[in-house]
Amino acid sequence: MKTQQDAAVFLLRIALATGFLSAVASRLNLWGAQSSGWKNFVDYTAETNSFLPSSWAVIIAVLSTIAELSIGILLLLGFQIKRTARYASVLTLFFALAMSISFGIKESLDYSVFAFSAGAFLLSTFSRYEWSVDQFLHQ
Repeated sequence: MKTQQDAAVFLLRIALATGFLSAVASRLNLWGAQSSGWKNFVDYTAETNSFLPSSWAVIIAVLSTIAELSIGILLLLGFQIKRTARYASVLTLFFALAMSISFGIKESLDYSVFAFSAGAFLLSTFSRYEWSVDQFLHQ
């Protein structure tokens, strides 16, 4: 049973990491024609945070991109997983709440942002992380 749980924790970590990294890649046009692009991302950031001044959109876009890139890399490597997963959970919860305020709850549910946040929170609750830098450092 422990092996199945180890595999599930590993797959959850990789799925979350690739989700963050894919989003960053899209706004940096690394997905080619399927990319959203930076300008579209800043516009979407302003719409998502409609309750804040629109002049904050660029700052929020830059900070969220830095956070998502950092979280994605750290989760992919498996370094400081517990802490990084908590940050991922909080970041995506804030995103889900902002989406819900600005667009309604349906948008957050359709994009599974609450599930993403809960998955990150779940990842932060495990006591061991096989196949990670954390495991290597704690041996």
